[in-house]
Amino acid sequence: MTAKRLQKAAHSRPPKSPPKEEQHAVLCFVVQDGEILLIKKKRGLGAGKVNAPGGRIEPGESAEQAACRECREEVGLSPQGLSRAGELFFEFVDGLHLYCTVFRARSAQGEMVETDEAAPFWCRTQAIPYRDMWADDSLWLPWLLSGRPFRGTFRFDGDRMLEQRVEPLDR
Repeated sequence: MTAKRLQKAAHSRPPKSPPKEEQHAVLCFVVQDGEILLIKKKRGLGAGKVNAPGGRIEPGESAEQAACRECREEVGLSPQGLSRAGELFFEFVDGLHLYCTVFRARSAQGEMVETDEAAPFWCRTQAIPYRDMWADDSLWLPWLLSGRPFRGTFRFDGDRMLEQRVEPLDR
């Protein structure tokens, strides 16, 4: 590659930023009877997108405790039969680094409610609205649905995915 082409390639990709902060979060996907619990996120990172209940892990809280708490707070349901499905690492060019533990639950108890954070809905697993989700979700969510442990690494510039990798997670 010529020096000119190398220089052009270097400028076509946003530079990697040192982390301005590293955050730890969870996602909790309840999958039962061929349906998956999803939400339309109302605020925060990913507002307007479809996702699963989840959020930041609070100090002194385990990832599993956070998944249960976030599910109750966002949609009024308590996940049952919770198991770790995978892990996701996100780097945003603005410097945000996010590590996310992904859980799968076999059912949920309680009464589903809409909150100021999320509008929940059940969706057939064959009809997941990937076009309304983060670009990476279609790469790893099938692994969760099939029961294959996964690790995903992604780099984003805003909503645009720049780099991606999904691989098996050894337990």
